[in-house]
Amino acid sequence: MIREDRFVISRRPYAVDLDSLHLTQDGERYDGAPIYTVTLAAVWFRRRNKLTVACVGHLRDIQSGDAPADAAEFLARHDDGRYGGDCHGRWDGTGYWGAQEPEVIEQHLALLRPMLANFPAIPPGYDGWWRFAPATP
Repeated sequence: MIREDRFVISRRPYAVDLDSLHLTQDGERYDGAPIYTVTLAAVWFRRRNKLTVACVGHLRDIQSGDAPADAAEFLARHDDGRYGGDCHGRWDGTGYWGAQEPEVIEQHLALLRPMLANFPAIPPGYDGWWRFAPATP
């Protein structure tokens, strides 16, 4: 992924929590190299039906070989943006989509409401803006 200082919604950027890196070893490749599912908490803005929405979720990738030492290494190795982020909650200013548990809804809205109100500012505790490089044929 590529870090940019300027927010451009058409580049589909993410702000990430650099302290939220999570690794799960899922097995090994045929050559014995370990395979990891790696996640990093993220927030982002998108446009849906001409309306700006704020989203919370995570970036996820399956990586093999040496485990990423930190979030920066994970982001440097995460180059497949076909699926984007995994959205867990979304706020459009009037309606919420996402979790069903009241505590999780409250946590999401505590983050998403001020995030959307301060568009396109990066929420406290997050680093941005990160985007995927354009796909090459």
